[in-house]
Amino acid sequence: MRIGALLAPAAPRLRLLAGREELDRVVSGVMTTDLHDPGRYLQGGELVLTGMLWRSGAEDSERFVRGLAAAGAVGLAAGEAEVGPVPEDLVAACERHRMPLFAVPEDVAFAQLTEYVVRQVSADRAADLSALVDRHRVLVSASGGAGLDAVLELLGGDLDLDCWVLTPSGRVVAGPPDRLNEAERDQLVRAHLDGQRRRPGPSVRARVGSRQFSVLPVAAEGTGLLAQWLLAVEGDVTEWTPKRQQLAENLARLAGAERERRDESRRLRIRLADEVITLLQRDAPPEELSRALEASLAMAQTALGTPMPDSWVVVSAEGQGLPEGAARAALVEALTGADDRALIGGGGTGAILLVPEPADGSTMAELLRALLAPLEAGLGADGRLTLGASAPAASAGGLRGALEEARHARRIAASRVGRICVSGPEELASHVLLLAAVPDEVRRAFRSRLLDRVIGYDLEHQADLVRTLGAFLRYDGSWTRCAAALHVHVNTLRYRIGRIEELTGRDLSKLEDRVDFYLALELS
Repeated sequence: MRIGALLAPAAPRLRLLAGREELDRVVSGVMTTDLHDPGRYLQGGELVLTGMLWRSGAEDSERFVRGLAAAGAVGLAAGEAEVGPVPEDLVAACERHRMPLFAVPEDVAFAQLTEYVVRQVSADRAADLSALVDRHRVLVSASGGAGLDAVLELLGGDLDLDCWVLTPSGRVVAGPPDRLNEAERDQLVRAHLDGQRRRPGPSVRARVGSRQFSVLPVAAEGTGLLAQWLLAVEGDVTEWTPKRQQLAENLARLAGAERERRDESRRLRIRLADEVITLLQRDAPPEELSRALEASLAMAQTALGTPMPDSWVVVSAEGQGLPEGAARAALVEALTGADDRALIGGGGTGAILLVPEPADGSTMAELLRALLAPLEAGLGADGRLTLGASAPAASAGGLRGALEEARHARRIAASRVGRICVSGPEELASHVLLLAAVPDEVRRAFRSRLLDRVIGYDLEHQADLVRTLGAFLRYDGSWTRCAAALHVHVNTLRYRIGRIEELTGRDLSKLEDRVDFYLALELS
């Protein structure tokens, strides 16, 4: 489209302030920015939308417009919603550099203007759309991701191409959520994580029911596999024309630029979260910790309009067999998507989390299991993620005790078998906590002393003694109920229990020996 089309009757209502003789320039894309020097992100041919937040004086206008002209921008549209009318020094700078300048009234949204330009330049379908998406890597940065949704909606309408950007926990970042259910998202995420873990590549093919998908990684600086977004495209991109394949690749780049923009906006909150967690670990006075909490949540409350949580849950997390920082990055992506008030800090292979108590009545352990379940596909043979959650703490003064509780719960989770294990406060009153605190070598020796001869006898004679022992303890030593559960005669059960007592020198009629056997089986 020619930039002069912005003054057409069907166009959003703009005022031309400079560059009337340059209105035949061809617009190839749109970029929304308030960076001081956005030139490095321009490809040439863009209409640049700005809220003028970069301007503090007349010299800023000259530097900004000079950079746009050097990078090949074809026009500038300045919004008047934030800082008022377009200043004369910006008009003069545009006249000097022959840059068409439009004023965007307060009642015209950038998203509306962007949509108009996108539809004008999409006449050549896939070829033009591919170029457009490639040039929109920082599209609508001031609108918090609305531009990404607008592009995906455009592709669905113009090319019948359904696309979704998903997080590793299956949350929809952009795309039509009603056309991809929770189970389908879970399968796509697992296919992506498993495929990229085994053999990193440009895309993974995944069949979900009767639907065929291609899943592309969304590359963004500083994100590992467990925190990486993915682009799910319905169809098999390997069978597409080269231009259509390029469109999918450019969409992934666009999503990566949106991810980096969002991460940049969260950087300050992450630093504040680190400060809160450091104070908590240092056992700082409750008043100091409370002030830090309020400061770290101020931005989230402004953005979300939500109040300070009534109570917090502390979560202790540890990654094993993972790169340094991978566990924290994965938790940041999963938890802040579920509740942006969550605070996550810590370094190395672990993390400490402060998360508002779930409002739906579920426990934090249940929430974590559901959120993190898909990540199992991205863990290697030695990879594990173990987490422990505390009971809710209603004040800053209770957070230190909650941290110790979370650490104990995490030890319980670490003692279990599985790649992602979560324990909650309800397990702290059981024998499992005591077992988790026992050193590994002591646990192995205890288990070996009680069970090795029984296990060896089973291997040699296929006698099923270990399973019989577990059932006998599970049914509280009831001969009839245990025999019925094992589908054997009571006399057979008595023979097996007698053989166990012979092999171990223990008496299963005694409570203390039953307890020892029960603990040994728990350690198996």
